[in-house]
Formats: sequence, C-alpha cells, structure tokens
Amino acid sequence: MEPVATAFLRLVKIMDELREKCPWDKKQTLETLRHLTIEETYELADAITENDLPGLREELGDLLLHIIFYAKIGTEKNAFTLEEVINGVCEKLIVRHPHIYGDVKVQDEEEVKQNWEKIKLAQGKKSVLGGVPKSLPALVKAIRLQEKSKQVGFEWDNTADVWKKVEEEMDELREAAKTGQADKIEDEMGDVLFSLVNFARFLKVDAENALERTNKKFMNRFTQMETAARSQGTFLHDMTLAQMDTLWNTIKMKEK
Repeated sequence: MEPVATAFLRLVKIMDELREKCPWDKKQTLETLRHLTIEETYELADAITENDLPGLREELGDLLLHIIFYAKIGTEKNAFTLEEVINGVCEKLIVRHPHIYGDVKVQDEEEVKQNWEKIKLAQGKKSVLGGVPKSLPALVKAIRLQEKSKQVGFEWDNTADVWKKVEEEMDELREAAKTGQADKIEDEMGDVLFSLVNFARFLKVDAENALERTNKKFMNRFTQMETAARSQGTFLHDMTLAQMDTLWNTIKMKEK
C-alpha cells in the first residue's frame, strides 16, 4: 500500500477509535463541530498569510481530521460514507475538467473557469452566483461574486475603467456624507469598497490578504506605541494625538 494511503487509513482508524472510546469525541455532532471547523479554517488562512509552512502542514492535518469526523457522523446517520464523499468529488472533478478527461480544448485558465460555470449551469444550477456561501465574510464574498460574474463576461475591459468607477463611487460617498443620512452613507460606502475590491482584482491583488496584511501591520505598530509610551512612564490615553503620531512615525521609520 502506498505511504499516503497508509497514513490516510491510519487517521480513519484513529477517528473510529476516538468516536467509540473518547467521551468528548463521542459527544460531538455536525452542529458542535461547525464553529470548530470555521476556527480551523481561519487558522489555516493565517498560516498561508504568514507563509508559515510548518504551521500550514499542521493546520491541513487538523482540517483533514474534521472532514473525516464529518464523514464518520454521516455514516452513523446512514446519510453518506467517507467513500462516497471521496468518490463524489472525484466524479465532480472529472466531469468539470473535460479538457483533461474529454476532448474539450482550452487556451488558458480563464477558459477553464468559464467552462466550469457552464457545466454547473448545465447540471441544473440556476445562477453562476449560486455557489457563493451566504455566511462568507463580506470582503471575501465580494471577491467571489466578482470572480464568478466575470465568467459570463460581466467585467470591465481595462484597469483604467475600473479606477474611474472607484472615483465615481467615492464622489457619491462624499455627496452622501454631506446629507448626514446614515443609511445612504452606508450604501455608498459599500459601493466604494466593492469597487476597490474590483480594482484590486485587476491589479491581481488579493484584497482580503492585502487588508489582513494592513491589519497585522497596524496591530504591530500600535502595540509598539504602547510599549514605547510605557517606557516613557506614561500611557497612550494620557498622550495627545500629536505625541502619538510622533511615536507612530518613529516606529514606521524603524521598519524601513
């Protein structure tokens, strides 16, 4: 037996044993595992963002365990088996890659994605946007909505046009801000963010990852400000904005 298959079956066997003998594992349900799986997925995302390959290996293992756990519960409910889960995704991949397992010719990855959406529609999917989870964080959802609508040609022609749209939306936000109407301001703010996500795509930048990098950068600089303030015998809340700005710029310069 291949090493990968041996390792996989070892994990399946351990899951069977834990489900039978461990009080905690015996108690788990699809519902109780859900939030844990979401947490594991975010931990995986953190490892990718930080380029932490050892961490990535560990988080992939944790996520694989969850998949096997769900399949175990599915088997207990006589709903589906692990074998059906695996074969199901294998069949899906074969059907949706006719350029590999059939005689369809494609020029590039964009044609692959376009064919993917066409096949899903032919299989009964009512909308190309139907596969976007409702519970996705808003920024990630915006990226996925734009990527999917692109597959049917709903896309700007060039980066310059996208930037014009960003500027247009920012003008509308400024006008909305003058009205003081919270609902209108929120609506226009959403349009600005959505257009910026689109601009990021045209620049081939992952907007979610870009924002998370800035979040981490802000957290690092801010905590350094707190440390610097304490070293001066004070706290940030006792400092003026100008004093804090000086600390911020000093930390920023050190990074360069």
